[in-house]
Amino acid sequence: MKKNNMRAIVFIVILALSVGLLAGCTAQTSGDDKSTEGNQPADTNQPTDDNKTSGGNKVDVGIVLPTKEEPRWVQDENRFKDALENTNYSVEILFSQGSSSNEKQNVESLITKGIKVLIICPHDGDGAAAAAEAAKKDGITVISYDRLITGTDAVDYYVTFDSVAVGEAQGQYLIDKASGEGNPLYLYAGAASDNNAFLFFEGAWNVLQPKIADGTFVIKNSSEAVALQDKDTLTREEMGKIIGQVTTNWDFNEAKNKAEAHLTSNSKEDKGDVYILAPNDGTARSIADTFAADTDVSSYVVTGQDAEIASVQYIIDGKQTMTVFKDVRTLVNDSIDMAVAVLEGKTPSTTGSYNNKAADIPAKQTEVIVVEQSNVKSALIDSGYYDASEFTNLE
Repeated sequence: MKKNNMRAIVFIVILALSVGLLAGCTAQTSGDDKSTEGNQPADTNQPTDDNKTSGGNKVDVGIVLPTKEEPRWVQDENRFKDALENTNYSVEILFSQGSSSNEKQNVESLITKGIKVLIICPHDGDGAAAAAEAAKKDGITVISYDRLITGTDAVDYYVTFDSVAVGEAQGQYLIDKASGEGNPLYLYAGAASDNNAFLFFEGAWNVLQPKIADGTFVIKNSSEAVALQDKDTLTREEMGKIIGQVTTNWDFNEAKNKAEAHLTSNSKEDKGDVYILAPNDGTARSIADTFAADTDVSSYVVTGQDAEIASVQYIIDGKQTMTVFKDVRTLVNDSIDMAVAVLEGKTPSTTGSYNNKAADIPAKQTEVIVVEQSNVKSALIDSGYYDASEFTNLE
């Protein structure tokens, strides 16, 4: 009996304690609800630290870049984040990995997050038209970054380097390094899907063609270019025929394979001291390595662009001759300034326009600089673009 009485007492005590605890929890929950309501931000539309970058509930500026496989775009990702750090606006940056389908999915994802401005560097100019139109349909301002979206009027602005000037700088560099007649000239281009590839080639042809016509250079790797060598101005269709033969698709391996094929099919007389129009730094390194390995090549002059760290080291080491430095910091800042102006209800400043086959797109252009061994330090180190510790044998 005593054991039963003791059990009953313990049960009553536990029951009483449980009731008390439940009452306390209920009161605390009620108090927390009231406290939370009182501490809600006055304007929930304002960005918070949690959504300054991707992953937040609200995104003001959506950025879509073409791929993480090229150093240029990874560097741009960090620069965009830094540029927006001191603003009150949030950003999310996505990569399309060389796919127009992924690109459109990225844009659709950003639309669902309420972006007001889309900055997009298209993988394929024509292919990105659908993504731009989807954004425009939602009232989003579309800024085409570095590469022009083509075939649609859904693009509001274009921020770019003067792409024709880039090609002209590359072509002029080859001319300045050449002497005499009959110099072997090898032409390479970017992707035919990229409008910039046409602009770069147009600029190079502008200055090279007179020197091809007068015999200073002899084209060695494009029958289409040879057939058109007496034309000082090419139509887009004509450029397309040449680019179709010498495209690298901005791919290192494709550039290497094309260079190997050209060298294999050409005789010793087609080599010697050669001059190479390479469209960018990545392809320039692949092409330079291939030409350097051919014992019939006595020397080469090869162009590039973007001032990638690996190519700057190549220039220091004498393996790449030049690069066209496009200060991406300026391009990124111009893009963000344009986006902020739109978000603040202002009209962004522009310096010209580009026709994208559907409309004349207002554009902001940035100047370019030729970099070779003699000015690597002043152009890239002293300017703060790179730290000297990134390189070896830098004088």
